[in-house]
Amino acid sequence: MNRSELIDRIKKTPDWDVIVIGGGASGLGAAVDAAARGFRTLLLEQVDFAKATSSRSTKLVHGGVRYLQQGNISLVREALHERGLMYNNAPHLVTNLAFVVPRYKWWEGPFYGIGLKLYDLLAGKLNLAPSRSLKPAETLERIPNLESEGLDGGTQYHDGQFDDSRMCVTLVRTAIDHDALVLNHARVTGLLRDESEHVRGVRFMDVETSEEYEARGKVVINATGVFSNTIRRMDDAEAESVVEPSRGVHLVLDKNFLQGDTAIMVPHTDDGRVLFVIPWHERCLVGTTDEHAPEPILEPRATDEEVEFILRNAARYLSHDPERSDVLSVFAGLRPLVKHEGQATKKISREHEVLISRGGLVTIIGGKWTTYRRMAADVVDQALDVGGLEQRSCTTETLHLRGWLDREDPAMPDENWLRVYGSDAAEVMAVCDEIEGGHDLLHERLPYPRGVVSHAARHELARTVEDVLARRTRALLLDAAAAAEVADEVAKLMSVELGRDEAWAAEQAADFRELAAGYQLS
Repeated sequence: MNRSELIDRIKKTPDWDVIVIGGGASGLGAAVDAAARGFRTLLLEQVDFAKATSSRSTKLVHGGVRYLQQGNISLVREALHERGLMYNNAPHLVTNLAFVVPRYKWWEGPFYGIGLKLYDLLAGKLNLAPSRSLKPAETLERIPNLESEGLDGGTQYHDGQFDDSRMCVTLVRTAIDHDALVLNHARVTGLLRDESEHVRGVRFMDVETSEEYEARGKVVINATGVFSNTIRRMDDAEAESVVEPSRGVHLVLDKNFLQGDTAIMVPHTDDGRVLFVIPWHERCLVGTTDEHAPEPILEPRATDEEVEFILRNAARYLSHDPERSDVLSVFAGLRPLVKHEGQATKKISREHEVLISRGGLVTIIGGKWTTYRRMAADVVDQALDVGGLEQRSCTTETLHLRGWLDREDPAMPDENWLRVYGSDAAEVMAVCDEIEGGHDLLHERLPYPRGVVSHAARHELARTVEDVLARRTRALLLDAAAAAEVADEVAKLMSVELGRDEAWAAEQAADFRELAAGYQLS
């Protein structure tokens, strides 16, 4: 995909129907929705797709057991419905994961058993599998290295698991398939208005060249998550703060810390949150925390206290206690919670809201990955009204996303790293065939062949080493040290694809190594 051609197309399009600011889950969902309804759609992302919140989730497509405990039945029902749709519409990305809630007191059995039966009931026909009670031996059979002392059994239930940044890449390509134009590394610097002071477009800068451009449209959607306040204040300098950032931290460990393919849901931690211990891409993922974040930043960092909190609570349930030296990667993300004064972030609802300013800027805030499609449908419905566009029905409830393959199709890849491409796996392998050493592993501790780098640059709008190692692949999260070690090799491969020189490659590799240092514990 030639970047200069994309920018040229923007320049030659006098009036878009819908312009979306933000390339995370809600923004890309909105772009897919609008384009699928037949509207001329442009999406601009300041850094890279899923750069912030949308690549740093707990990797779950779930109704939210915690919200069930809080009594938020409507949110859980909506999320479970959307979980089922994601499972159907992206089978290459969303899988069925069994969870066990271990119990060490007899009365916990009926308590969690009844609650999770309600969880099944709320999912209805889209339920993944029924929950059930497990005896101690069955519990240890599913999680062999669970702490066995005092174990009274467990309750098993099912939720969805996915790869969040790969879902974003899939949405990018789905939007393009429906004739949307999406551009990363394009930072919006201002809003355009008509003679009535109504928002009618954006001014943006191509980060790679520092050139500025304008794009006009009938309606502008602000889907920038934790950065929503910044865009709102481009429209109205006095706009109130509507987002309360909350930091969630995760640790990645070797898969030996969670033997088997069943996850653990820890119902009680020191701060009242649930904790997940999950198998993911041949690793063990543990999280999360919930701490107030003072300001939105692109690269939030975990504190020592948060790391110790996760290690301490995980150790209570694992027979082999993890230590700091076992952590392969630590990552932090910011949740864009709807601001409610005086409430602790862990008590704030994950429901979303659509706000419309007096100038006609449409903003979507709140929500969670699982409900991204519903959020998109809601914000596009309201945007059509604001822009005076023809009302057309949402089509995404049954829209198969790019790469869709039937789960039973023999073409569905078995390997975790390749499965996320679905029917595009053949395209990836073709690129690996084409380049020299394309099937050779980038690193012995990473599953990715060299050809994936070239594929990301050619077909997935990857523009930097970070784009490839953090989001087109998950190398940075799977093993931050290994990812840093291959930065030079990745930069060389990308320079060939993008027509860059050695100085660019050296700078890119150095920048990535500096970034990766923040994902490692000293």
